[in-house]
Amino acid sequence: MKRMKLKNALWLVRDIIRYNFKIVFANKFIYFLLSAIAIFMLVTSLNLFSAEAMPTEATVYYLLLVPGILLLFYPITFGIQNDIDAGMIEILFGIPNYRYKVWLLRLVIIYFAVFFFLLVLALISALAVTEVPLLAMVVQLMFPLLFLGSLAFVFSTWVRNGYGTAIVMIIIGLAFWITSGFLMESKWNLFLNPFHVPSQVNEAIWADITFKNRIYLFSGTIVAILLGLLNLQKREKFV
Repeated sequence: MKRMKLKNALWLVRDIIRYNFKIVFANKFIYFLLSAIAIFMLVTSLNLFSAEAMPTEATVYYLLLVPGILLLFYPITFGIQNDIDAGMIEILFGIPNYRYKVWLLRLVIIYFAVFFFLLVLALISALAVTEVPLLAMVVQLMFPLLFLGSLAFVFSTWVRNGYGTAIVMIIIGLAFWITSGFLMESKWNLFLNPFHVPSQVNEAIWADITFKNRIYLFSGTIVAILLGLLNLQKREKFV
């Protein structure tokens, strides 16, 4: 009897994950996926066939960063709008606390899918470009991606429109990218590359800077997710 209940529970979890997976990666996601692959292949090819290119682990980090951002962009920025358009938002608000569980599950699915996809691209990079520590590379990439994804999530709960959220995130992303030039070796740099150790900085100091940077990004991710979930309490703004 217990085994049957456990089996039914596992089937239910599987069906819920499969259903939300289809919702998250439906509609226009395929275009972002193809764009991510195309950009990765283009930039990788330029590095392979350029006589002056000397690809390193730091190079691969940047090669994978853009595809990761593209993969996060659609499912998170347009997630709430897709729920509103499909009438799902009314169902989510109709069951107490259900929307929190659904969106937490969706975020986990999105981040896991991006992690897996980047792992595949990192493997291709290791074979075609230069040898890299696969798991360490993808784990380091996930810190800025988690932060940007969570930031997009909280803004989507304020704007409640996919295109509006996309514009806001593009502006914020450009601001982060511009300031990264001034904050290249700072723990506050969102796009800090842990595999690019500045020549004038001691490796131990750089490891400490990287560690603090990752702590700040992870803390910001948690705060953004909690804030987004709190915003979902305001039923009148969504229904």
